[in-house]
Amino acid sequence: MGDATQKFSITMPSDIAEQAKARGGPSGLSSYVTAAVARQLERDNLAELIAVAEAEHGPVSDEEVQDKREQLRRAQEHGSTGSTAA
Repeated sequence: MGDATQKFSITMPSDIAEQAKARGGPSGLSSYVTAAVARQLERDNLAELIAVAEAEHGPVSDEEVQDKREQLRRAQEHGSTGSTAA
């Protein structure tokens, strides 16, 4: 069984509403707005986690971020260059 739903009335600029309706397609505006709000909630939760971690451990430097990105890039390259049987 799906989650219970509730009807809300929201106000937004008409140009944004029209674009959202067009992008919602057959699923409709409600599904599109629900997905957008869910993504924003995930971002808000992540921002809160980062703030707590930085308060406890200090901020992450740009160098540390770049180092982790490079490690991830190398790991992805290594994973995609596996040998294939001929």
